[in-house]
Parts: sequence; structure tokens; C-alpha cells
Amino acid sequence: MDIVVTGGAGFLGARLIGALLSAQGQTGGLSFTRIISVDLAPCPVSSPKVVSEIGSVTDPALLARTITAQTGAVFHLAAVVSGQAERDFDIGMAVNLDGTRALLDACRASGAAPFFFFSSSLAVFGRDCPAIVTDAQVLRPQSSYGTQKAIGEMLVADYSRKGYVRGVTGRLPTVVIRPGKPNAAASSFASSILREPIAGLPADCPVDLDLPLWISSPDAVIRNIAALAALPPAALTDAVPVNLPGITVTPREMLAELGRRCGAAAVDLVKHAPDPAIEAIVASWPSRFDTTRATDLGLTGDEGIGEVVQQHLAQAR
Repeated sequence: MDIVVTGGAGFLGARLIGALLSAQGQTGGLSFTRIISVDLAPCPVSSPKVVSEIGSVTDPALLARTITAQTGAVFHLAAVVSGQAERDFDIGMAVNLDGTRALLDACRASGAAPFFFFSSSLAVFGRDCPAIVTDAQVLRPQSSYGTQKAIGEMLVADYSRKGYVRGVTGRLPTVVIRPGKPNAAASSFASSILREPIAGLPADCPVDLDLPLWISSPDAVIRNIAALAALPPAALTDAVPVNLPGITVTPREMLAELGRRCGAAAVDLVKHAPDPAIEAIVASWPSRFDTTRATDLGLTGDEGIGEVVQQHLAQAR
């Protein structure tokens, strides 16, 4: 079978492709002939089993030749990130909403009823949530990005109900620490305030230092996405979204860990520079979740912020 990964040239997409390649042939690994990366750039993973389709998920012709009767699994990670989706309403709607529906329609047209993983976000919830949020919490998104992801969740559930895909939605925590440079995500600072000082560079924290955040390391997120795909179909028959495991931490606690690992000079590189627009988006996201269902499905998270920072330090060496 073929596996399709949208956003395969991106940070998480490339990591997922690498994880799928590594797990093939092992217990719990997916069996496949090739992995097709759909992105605006070539996939950086070098393997004879990886094919790059260069283009957008909004292109019906690209999707028609990519999603076929041989498609056994689709991992939909491509998206316009939160800050950009808020600033540019049209591109956010085109990619995050119209692109998701176009991908689901391509799956429907293929007749393959593939496994379909939809990467959602805690931005779907919005304000006025209970202290601890469950998988079944009512969605009241307070941003265009959150709205687009919430509608995507419902589309995946309905296409699953109709038998066009075998869908599962995973709500990802904020992924920390992302390598590379800051992006347009409202939560980009959560990586920057650790990544840049570790590299000896300055960084700004645009939110209150005591604002609680729900985060997860890249390793945990990729591990859990792959684990969902490897579950027997009977384990995911209700198409109810799954809150992926994470940890609750504040920027102040993150900086304290940075100081323990890298010294006070690293902490001094971070400046508190309030940005009301960013804080309004990020503060609308809940920060504590009931992940009982995820745990019951065999998903596992990080033990604490120390593990998150240590992973980055080990990979940066």
C-alpha cells in the first residue's frame, strides 16, 4: 500500500516519515510500498521508498494522482499555522479548511477508505473551558485557525461515518522544542525561549511568564501519531478526537529549567516583551487535559519539562 503524508517536507512530517520507515517490518509498524510526501517543497528524508509530490493540498489534480486505490493511510499534517491564519483569513481558509475537504474528497473518490489521521490542535476549544478538558469538551474556538481545525474535525468524523475514510483526529499540544527558526505560529515563542538561548541567541517571551501552556516534545507527538495508526480498526470505531498526552508548564518554569541546564546567562537572553495579540490567542487555549482515553489506547507523553529540554540538547549535539 501507499502512505500519504501531507506536510511531509515540514518538521513533524519529515520526522513522521522517518519514524514510519524505521518501524516498517517491526511489531506495530505499518507495511507499505512507498510513502508519498505532499508539500510545497521536496521531502528531506532520503529513501527509495519516499516520493515527493510538490504542490498544495488545494490542488485537485495533485490529489487525484496521489490518492489512489493503493492508498492505505493518509496523515494530514499540512496547515497554515495559527498566527498566519489569523492575519491572512483567505489563505487559512483555503489551506486549513478547503484543503482538508479536498483531501477527504480525494479519499472518497479513490474508494480505498484509507486510515486518515487529522492533525488538530488545542486551539479548537477556546475560552471558558473547565479546569481539566476532556476529549468530549464542546468546541468554542477563539481564532480562525481554531475554527478551521474544529470544522476539519467534524468533516473527518462525518466522512468516517459514511465509510469514506477510517478517520482519527489527534489534538496536538504545542510542540516544544521545534528546531530551526521561529515561524508564524502564535505559540512559536514556546520553542524560541528555549531554543535560541541554548544556541546563545536572544529571544522574546510575548506572554505572561505565569501563563500555563500545554506542550509536548516532538518525540512524544510522533510516537503517538504512529501508535494511533498501528491500532486495530476496532480500537477507533467512534471517530471521537483524541487529546494527545502533554504536560502543563509556564514560561517561568521553562526558563527555570533552562537555567538549571544552561546557566543564568542563557536565561538572561530572554526578554519579556508583551504582545497582546499573541497572548489573546494563546491564552484562549486550555492548558490541562484529561488524557485517560489516550493512555488507554497506549499513548505516552513526556515526564516533565526536563525531559523535553534534554531531548533537544541531545539532538542538538
